[in-house]
Amino acid sequence: MGPTGMGPTSMGPTWEYDGYRPEEERLRESLCTLGNGYFATRGALPECTADDIHYPGTYVAGCYDRLTSEVAGRRVENEDMVNLPNWLPLRFRIAGGAWLTPDTAPVTEHHQVLHLDPGLLERRTGYGLPDGGTLHVRQLRLVHMADPHLAALRTEFTVEGDDVELEVEAALDGRVTNAGVDRYRDLDGRHLTQVQTGTTAAPGTVWLRCHTRTSRIECGLAARLTADAPVTAVYEPERAVQHIRVRPAPGRTVTVDKTVALYTSHDPAIGDPLDAALDHVAAAPDFDALREAHATAWEQLWRRTALEVPGEEGSILRLHLFHVLQTLSPHTADLDVGVPARGLHGEAYRGHVFWDELFVLPYLNLHLPEVSRALLHYRHRRLDAACQAARELGRRGALYPWQSGSDGREETQQLHLNPRSGRWLPDHTRLQHHVGSAVAYNIWQYCEATGDTDFLHGEGAEMMLHIARFWADSAHYDAHLGRHRIRGVVGPDEYHDAYPGAEAPGLDDNAYTNVTAAWVLTRTLELLSALPEPRRQELIESAGLEEDEPARWEAVSRTLHVPFHDGVISQFEGYGDLAELDWHGYRMRYDDIRRLDRILEAEGDTVNRYKASKQADVLMLGYLFSASELRSLFHRLGYRLDERTWSATVDHYLHRTSHGSTLSGLVHGWVLARARRADAWAFVQEALSGDIADLQGGTTGEGIHLGAMAGSLDLVQRGLTGLETRGGALCLDPVPLPELSSYGFSIRYHGHWGVHLRLRSSLLEIAVPSSDRGLIDVCLRDRVVPVGPGETARLAVTE
Repeated sequence: MGPTGMGPTSMGPTWEYDGYRPEEERLRESLCTLGNGYFATRGALPECTADDIHYPGTYVAGCYDRLTSEVAGRRVENEDMVNLPNWLPLRFRIAGGAWLTPDTAPVTEHHQVLHLDPGLLERRTGYGLPDGGTLHVRQLRLVHMADPHLAALRTEFTVEGDDVELEVEAALDGRVTNAGVDRYRDLDGRHLTQVQTGTTAAPGTVWLRCHTRTSRIECGLAARLTADAPVTAVYEPERAVQHIRVRPAPGRTVTVDKTVALYTSHDPAIGDPLDAALDHVAAAPDFDALREAHATAWEQLWRRTALEVPGEEGSILRLHLFHVLQTLSPHTADLDVGVPARGLHGEAYRGHVFWDELFVLPYLNLHLPEVSRALLHYRHRRLDAACQAARELGRRGALYPWQSGSDGREETQQLHLNPRSGRWLPDHTRLQHHVGSAVAYNIWQYCEATGDTDFLHGEGAEMMLHIARFWADSAHYDAHLGRHRIRGVVGPDEYHDAYPGAEAPGLDDNAYTNVTAAWVLTRTLELLSALPEPRRQELIESAGLEEDEPARWEAVSRTLHVPFHDGVISQFEGYGDLAELDWHGYRMRYDDIRRLDRILEAEGDTVNRYKASKQADVLMLGYLFSASELRSLFHRLGYRLDERTWSATVDHYLHRTSHGSTLSGLVHGWVLARARRADAWAFVQEALSGDIADLQGGTTGEGIHLGAMAGSLDLVQRGLTGLETRGGALCLDPVPLPELSSYGFSIRYHGHWGVHLRLRSSLLEIAVPSSDRGLIDVCLRDRVVPVGPGETARLAVTE
């Protein structure tokens, strides 16, 4: 069963689970993760350790370590986001008895509540006692949103029946490993070394210090335990342990508070991480004061970012936003980090950065633009590594890696495990060179939304120039076709990584890759011509741009090959020659065929033989570009893309996609909202429920899907409103779905804070708060309406 529901309480909207179900614990732990953009901790019960049921994990943004393992007879190097020492442990027992956990003791009740508005996790559990009484345990947990280095846990014990003596043990545990993903169990996961523990002169305070094995990041934690009883410290290897004994009178509550500070050597403005943690925990206020400041920080965040959507859909969107903000908060703006595909919620994908920022930044641009800017700086700091990667292929420009981590090298694994067959297989997804186009797209979108010309003319222009240069240098002229071609790549689909029977991986002329490359070249040429002359000269000189390169970019941007077959856009050259799959037969045999590639490989077959996609590939073009912009792109390339061709293309791939990614439902819902509204809602619902219903079959327990969560928010913000920030104007073209026709949100746009948009009953309302800023030009299809500060415009939306 899923959550019992979501509804208002005294602490606002909640996400709730009733009853204890071991098989659901990993899922609950992911969805009950608490974080603040600097670090996050999974929602595991503090009395439980890592095992087949539970997996406590704490992750600091950007904290990676690299290890080498023996896999299938080969030495394989992998970099992981490190599971840092566990600050949660707090267990309890009747004096002299066994430690109580829901897995080892009778549970009379169990209720877990994620309070979204104040950012609190509450649990209530009743343990049956031998004398027939009950020990009631209530806990409140927070990872502080105002102070990124603090976390706190309040535990309340109440005995019903005869009074008993309780032993309580709290700890900082440095014995943890990276073991949260079954597929990675053959890989070395012991990232922590030199674990030291100790106590201080301050009563009730212990500490733990450790290092990562190869990256040599030092981590310091300090914990303060507060109770109406003496606290004693016990030395154990790799654990800093504290004990207390309490005797709750029947019906009276005994409270134990644990406050923790966490620092690493990556943090700015500190000397020693442990000294910083000790000083911080000593100065930290009590739990009630921490909770109040934490709730205030969350209240401010909600005001800046929240969607106003009624009903169950609005509740799920609020949960999605909650998890986005726990990974990417204003604290992220001070860090050198990217967008981890699974958030700070687990170890899937090893915490790597893919292209998910393509689905995340469009939302952040209009709410937390300083965070978007920081995430783009993560890419700019790795530009030199991207240029080196291109040189290693014999090309100019910048080749950004498909998977990125601590630095700019390619982190895509060489092998991946098919759990169905047990075989380790070559991984060719590093050929997804289109990640560079995603970086360029995000630069352009950020600058259009914010008007940040300093970034556009500075780091943005530098990155776009080198990405464009790579695409121009990757394109080879085919005299027979009279067009340029890009060969040997893998598209967003990911299923197809080679032609049937081919010895070498890679495909030719992936339509998404070529069209987005043409877009990058076109936008970069526009940017170069618009730059102030001194800055243009600097950029040309520093890049060593040759005189004939812009002319070549212009030619390539107009002649890149886009294949077609049977009146639709082909996913890649030769796609139309592939066999049709027996979709009905495979659904009858396997029911869930989302991971069709694994099913076929286990059968000794390969998805490379079939017209079958994991997720949107060609249709991603309809996600990135409005209909008019997409037509313009194809026209520039010398192709006619009319509504009939696009509609046929949507139909073709809709019936040949297994939706093996949570991003697939999102993109299809977005595209269908524009192309065929009646069919959109089923995919919108899939995008909303992907993680909460764990549609991918156990993957959510390894970490939430951040891109899908952020993309579902942006589906409302930009997809249904048709909102584009283009040419210094807010352009809108609403297509309200019958199931989601009333909603609102506030955005930041070109220095205006809190611009409020609401769509209701075919009426679009735009309110601009008072300020010293200028007018905002609002374009509604063929109308342009200027709206000034302090003004509200109400515009009729016609179908």
